[in-house]
Amino acid sequence: MPAITIREFLAQTADAQRNEGMFELETPHMLQINMKGLMWIKLGSMIAYRGDISFEREGMLERGVGQLLKRTISGEGAKLTKAQGTGALYLADKGKRVTLLKLEGESIVVNGNDLLAFEASIKNEITMMRKVSAIASGGLFNVRLSGSGIIAITTHHKPVTLVVRAGQPIHTDPQATVAWSGHLTPDFKTDIQFKTLLGRGSGESFQMHFDGDGFVIVQPYEEDLLQSD
Repeated sequence: MPAITIREFLAQTADAQRNEGMFELETPHMLQINMKGLMWIKLGSMIAYRGDISFEREGMLERGVGQLLKRTISGEGAKLTKAQGTGALYLADKGKRVTLLKLEGESIVVNGNDLLAFEASIKNEITMMRKVSAIASGGLFNVRLSGSGIIAITTHHKPVTLVVRAGQPIHTDPQATVAWSGHLTPDFKTDIQFKTLLGRGSGESFQMHFDGDGFVIVQPYEEDLLQSD
């Protein structure tokens, strides 16, 4: 690729500043939030901002003792930061693709590592996998989001949504599973032998089992959740 001038580079990469809404995709891998108040964002996801914006890490007891215990057991700690003020806030997460979803009185469960941001109007609650197999696969910490507002999730490459129907279950690799309908409760299936446990194991060894009516979002990538962040 031939070299270009600084002026040409600035023209090609300049912030669009469309201000079309609160959440905008500056690029497929970067989110711009036009701040006018409070927003929840993933800890460490801020890459730039303009205006008067302050950041405050989520307090240990901010959502009650029950949520504190879940964070402690999961080993996740405080993963969210409150961003507050007015201006333009730019977020990204390791070059992952950003997808915006609008909740209209619905609920969705998102893998904690794949949640980038959400409006303060959205209720959020940490959920935990109940099976030991979930811990072994790394898929322990998830966030249930419900209400009305916009959320931003991240994926490696373009995600695919699989429709789940009662009696026609979907099985997914926990390391490739990004989110699912809030009313679905995944179970786990495993066929592993003891020798597999001596190593890390694979997505084929531990499978998430979804049955009912809803959807599951997967990505074409097996993310090492134990090594994330």
